Amino acid sequence: MENEWRNRKRKRKGEKEVPPLYTAEEAAKCLEIFEPVQYDEIIEITEDIHVRFNDAGHMLGSSIIELWTKEDGKETKTVFTGDLGNNDIPLLDSPTMIDRTDYLVMESTYGSRLHLRNDEKAELFLNIVSETLDNGGTVVIPSFAVGRTQEILYEINKLKEVKDDEEFIRKYKTLMKSNVYVDSPLAISATEVFRENTNLFEPEIKEEILKGDNPLEFPGLKFTQTADESKALNEDPTPSIIISASGMCDVGRIKHHLKHNLWNPKSTILFVGYQAPGTLGYSIVNGAKKVKIFGEEIAVNARIEYIEGYSGHADQEGLMNFIYSFLEKPKHIFLVHGEVESRRSLKRKNRARRTEELELQYQNLERLMS
Repeated sequence: MENEWRNRKRKRKGEKEVPPLYTAEEAAKCLEIFEPVQYDEIIEITEDIHVRFNDAGHMLGSSIIELWTKEDGKETKTVFTGDLGNNDIPLLDSPTMIDRTDYLVMESTYGSRLHLRNDEKAELFLNIVSETLDNGGTVVIPSFAVGRTQEILYEINKLKEVKDDEEFIRKYKTLMKSNVYVDSPLAISATEVFRENTNLFEPEIKEEILKGDNPLEFPGLKFTQTADESKALNEDPTPSIIISASGMCDVGRIKHHLKHNLWNPKSTILFVGYQAPGTLGYSIVNGAKKVKIFGEEIAVNARIEYIEGYSGHADQEGLMNFIYSFLEKPKHIFLVHGEVESRRSLKRKNRARRTEELELQYQNLERLMS
């Protein structure tokens, strides 16, 4: 769709059309070579190469991969974390802890930061949303289609259990009376996948579902499938909540919602996930006064908020806990998938903790010798 939009502009300028990176048919065809595997199952690639997928707790199906390789009669084990999830993502299990490895290749997205805890982010979310709705504005949430969208839906559904004071109830009722639109075909499909794989949810969530309380369903929740339904949202003046992809605002329907709401001081753009440098989302979060969307300069007058606790990535504490869950420490740790300062900060933290550990061992040894 992005390519079609670009080609329409190119045709109007008399320029040659460009082919898409890939077509929907090609994407569907590549799925034929995928083979599904179960977590915790050791798979033989060759006689000398074995792998095992473990739940990474980042999104449904995300995996920590253990790799065993034999060369010249010697076996070496490497663990690739992929994206590690938060321990407190309610819909997913915590990341699997691994007992040993020779080498660890590890993500470091939030290697320098700590997230808000669940109870804090729920109340903050409610305050931001209710204030915007009371003000007659729309809350636009740029969300990653898989994971964050479903977590936000869960959070909205569960807010009523956090507190029972009068002001909280008023805010909650304001939220529940409003329409919540999930405007992303991929997020809609992903939500269906979540509904079909509740066996991967945390045990208490499974119990709620068995009792008939589906955390992904509540009054006012609407899914917009077509482009026309999506456009209609921006023509409706009724205050509402729009959850749309992509999470970093570079592609997808979210760009249309930003174009119609960024200039409006009554509206709020609420970010709930990591914003990579160079993306439109990063510019907005970091205070840009104007941004270009579809070639048009848009003033940033809306309220801009960022609730970091919704990130699907483990924070510094979670990353450190994963490192120190190994019974035998890795010979070497390779930090990847993080900005330079995140990697450096996590490296410093790990070295400091290691130094403390060695000092403690030395003190214990001295006590034994005395």
